[in-house]
Amino acid sequence: MNLLFGRSISLQLRLTVAVVLSIVLIIGDRYTSGGTFVRTTLNTLVSPVLYAANIPYELFNVGAQSLHTRDRLLDENEVLRAKQLLQSEQLQQYQFLLKENNELRALLGASARQSHNRQIAQVLSVRSNRYNHQVVINKGTIDGVSEGQAVIDELGLVGQLTHVGTTTSRVLLMTDTTHATPVRILRNDVSMVVEGIGKINLVQLAHVSHSLDIRIGDILVTSGLGSRFPEGYPVAVVTEIDRDEGLPFAKVYAEPIAQLDRIRLLVILGENSIEVSDEP
Repeated sequence: MNLLFGRSISLQLRLTVAVVLSIVLIIGDRYTSGGTFVRTTLNTLVSPVLYAANIPYELFNVGAQSLHTRDRLLDENEVLRAKQLLQSEQLQQYQFLLKENNELRALLGASARQSHNRQIAQVLSVRSNRYNHQVVINKGTIDGVSEGQAVIDELGLVGQLTHVGTTTSRVLLMTDTTHATPVRILRNDVSMVVEGIGKINLVQLAHVSHSLDIRIGDILVTSGLGSRFPEGYPVAVVTEIDRDEGLPFAKVYAEPIAQLDRIRLLVILGENSIEVSDEP
């Protein structure tokens, strides 16, 4: 018995038979449903093989992700350890400086600084547009907050409470056009006022004389004047100074230190305070 593609069959005949079979299969697949059924059946039979063949890749992928996650966690852990060490060192210095400051105040007969009660609040929504900058937080009168209390984030001053409701309140951001913040230059203690101009990343210093000692990079902190904002909280960094002699005042702009465009958690500084001095 001779095979179809045995040695006695010529190459031309083999090619002809292959072409004819291909045409028949193409026509049958085009005009009948048999081809679809055959493909579906073959796919069903082959699917377990494909899944089995994909198992090594999935295992490798899971292992790689686990290693990546582990490495990332280790890196983050190292960063947090370093940050904790730095903060511990700063805390040690803070305790020493606090004691030294209380002793100096006692010698000068000055009143001790006060520490304000604090509450953590979460931002529920942003109510900001071109003319006003506000956010809504999840604290209200039932939490003991009231209008006018200062609000900060982990970096610096954010604004103050307005329109306090029962369970929610609005925070007027320091960049709002109606907001003004008494500040002083940390470098030389010169007092001035920072005003919002409707830009989330920019504020302006009001009525700055041309001869005032102010420089780009100066840090502005709350001065405590007006008893609205506690003294010493970071507010902004001076970024632009225009001393045009043709104008009555110099134009000075600063960038808020607080991340006003991405705030999620805030700290409300309470009105009640306790003295931190050991003096009676």
